[in-house]
Amino acid sequence: MNRTQLIEKIIAKHPDLTKTATGRILDTLIDTIQVAVKKGDSVTLVGFGTFKSVKRAARTGKNPSTGATLKIPAGTVPKFTAGSKFKAAVDPKAAARKKAKAAVK
Repeated sequence: MNRTQLIEKIIAKHPDLTKTATGRILDTLIDTIQVAVKKGDSVTLVGFGTFKSVKRAARTGKNPSTGATLKIPAGTVPKFTAGSKFKAAVDPKAAARKKAKAAVK
């Protein structure tokens, strides 16, 4: 699904919104998440997931074409961790197994 298709899905559920307004809301949401994560804050949308930045240590890698080793510098990367409702929506069987396992304990 791309940005335009997402906007159309939102409008289908909320016909009172215009494409322009929905696009602005989506852009504002994305920009707000990006700015917060860039500052080092985390953004948690309960049930959906958490966006945060994580420091990645320096490491050595291999050039796949030559086999030569190279140094990969340390850096900061964005990370998304899916929330419980999102995980359950994607794989309901895994959520059911997790509930059953918790009930046994």
